[in-house]
Amino acid sequence: MKKPLLAVVLATFVLSCGANADAVNKAIPSPELDTPATGPQVAVLAGGCFWGLQGMFEHVEGVTKVVAGYSGGEKATAHYEMVGTETTGHAESVEITFDPKQISYGQLLRLFFSVAHDPTELDRQGPDSGPSYRSEIFFGSTAQERIARAYVAQLTKAKVFASPIVTKIEPLKGFYAAEDYHQDYLIHNPHQPYIVYNDLPKIDALKRVYPQLYRPTPMALTAAR
Repeated sequence: MKKPLLAVVLATFVLSCGANADAVNKAIPSPELDTPATGPQVAVLAGGCFWGLQGMFEHVEGVTKVVAGYSGGEKATAHYEMVGTETTGHAESVEITFDPKQISYGQLLRLFFSVAHDPTELDRQGPDSGPSYRSEIFFGSTAQERIARAYVAQLTKAKVFASPIVTKIEPLKGFYAAEDYHQDYLIHNPHQPYIVYNDLPKIDALKRVYPQLYRPTPMALTAAR
C-alpha cells in the first residue's frame, strides 16, 4: 500500500529523484503520428498514484475532466483496499476527457511520458511499488493504439530515455471511478507530505517545461460535474 510514514516517503523520494533526474521533467519530441479527432475524447492512462496524475492533468489546457480510478481488472475488484493487494490486475489510473481542438491525444501522451511519470520504472513510481502502480496506456480505439505504439517506437529509436520504456499498451476493458475521497485529493490536501514531495513537482514541471499547455486554475472534478 502507498502512503508510508513521512520518514520513509522522504527517504524514498530522495533516492527516486536521483535515479530519475535524467529521465523525466524535460521536453521530449512531439509525436510524429497524431491523428486529429473531433468532439470530446477520452484517454485512460496509468502511471503511479492517481492523486498526482489527476492533479497534474487538471492543469492542462484543453482538458475538461479528470477522474481518478482503476483499470485493467474486473468491476467487482475495483476498490482501493482490494487493488492494494496487488492481485486484482487493476492499475491506479485516470480517465481524461479533453477537447482535441485544444490538445491532441498525442500531446497528452507527450505530457504523460515527460512530466506525469517515469515510463522507465517497472511496476513502481517513486515510493509506491507493485503492479497497481505500473505504467500503462489503455487505448479506447485503433487510432489511439496506433498513436501510442508509434510514439513509444519513436521515443525508443531517438533514445530519449537512458533506460527502456516499460509502458504497457493494452485495450481498455473498463474504467471504474475511485472512491469519492480520492477525487481531487491533491487539491484538497496540498500540504500533505506525500503530495508535496511526489505530486506537486509534476505540476511545477508542467508549468516549467510546457508553459503553453499549463492552466493556472485546475479543472477540478467538482467544477466539471
